[in-house]
Amino acid sequence: MDVESLPTLFHRALSNLSKASNLPTIQDETQELIDVARKHCRSSRARVTDLALFSPNETLDDIATQDLVYLFVPYVLAEIESRARATERDERLARLREAEQGFSKFVSDIELYEIVSKSERELYGKNASTIADPARRRETKIKQYQAEKEIRSRIEAIAKRHRVSLPPPDASPTDFDLIAALLPPSASGSSVPSGGEQDSEDERRTATLLLLRLAYAQAQAQLASIAQELELLRSAPPDPTSGASDRARSTSEAERALWTLDAPRAARQGGPLLDSAGKPLRPFTILPSGAGDDRARFREQVFQADHRLPTMDIDEYLEIERQRGNILTGGGPQSAAKPTSSEQLTMDAEQDGTAFSDVKSEEKRRKDEEWAIFTDANPRGAGNTMNRG
Repeated sequence: MDVESLPTLFHRALSNLSKASNLPTIQDETQELIDVARKHCRSSRARVTDLALFSPNETLDDIATQDLVYLFVPYVLAEIESRARATERDERLARLREAEQGFSKFVSDIELYEIVSKSERELYGKNASTIADPARRRETKIKQYQAEKEIRSRIEAIAKRHRVSLPPPDASPTDFDLIAALLPPSASGSSVPSGGEQDSEDERRTATLLLLRLAYAQAQAQLASIAQELELLRSAPPDPTSGASDRARSTSEAERALWTLDAPRAARQGGPLLDSAGKPLRPFTILPSGAGDDRARFREQVFQADHRLPTMDIDEYLEIERQRGNILTGGGPQSAAKPTSSEQLTMDAEQDGTAFSDVKSEEKRRKDEEWAIFTDANPRGAGNTMNRG
């Protein structure tokens, strides 16, 4: 039996995964394609290991252009595992862990050979969902999107020069067809027209490095998404329909009673209020500072009026208003019988032979003089200049 070559195995894995990426994951047809792709991709990974194509002692310049495409093997295998259907939580956890290992291996290889720059590492290494500031989170997402868009446009420009057909961006978000186009033509049984041999080699190497940088960005995003899903699955309660025995059900009942706040108080008296993680262990009531257990005060606050009650009687209110000067006094017949200030000044000045009358006479003379000066300076009608007559 003939042994299939590494390019053929990897091309079959990419071809099946590309078909499955455009189908719903839940369908049986999709999972059949995923299983075939997983089989060929694992064979490709084993073949890469046997051939020792990559070594940590090498640099990027030491790797041949035709071998660079096999750096995608852990990335593609991780994509396959993340798309596999899983009906049980433990099965999904296992798939996610395998996908996480594949993406991590791919990211470490890309950083080892320094295919991405330091600025790209810092940009794609940021998990935008963990940034609390909305403005910074939005700015980070925009920068990541713009960087990916620039890389994709450069890849499309190279593909157009070599007349390589590209799938639309919405049809193949992980670019499996584009990775397959980097394999030797013998892997797919087709030929790609190109120019000079040296120019074609340089263009292929440039396109491969650009696609590796694009896959690096997508792998970082996948790692962040997998970390969130793993956290949710680990904290999810166990499935009650997993065929647990009576002892398991009783354990679940006790555990639910332990974590439920409205459990019977008798089971929780005297215990701590919070656990080490800050989760409440028993019901409690938040009271004002220094209030204590003042039950009498609580009873007085029950069944009160739904409006504000008065805090003083009418006499106290009027006394406060009088002190503020808001109550007018006087007026009426008694006020009319009293002399005015001018009349009182005239009567005081007419009391001859007293010092008081002398003072009042001088005050009346000065007042009359000031009034005479005013009337001379302001004759009658002098101010009515707009509406005479």
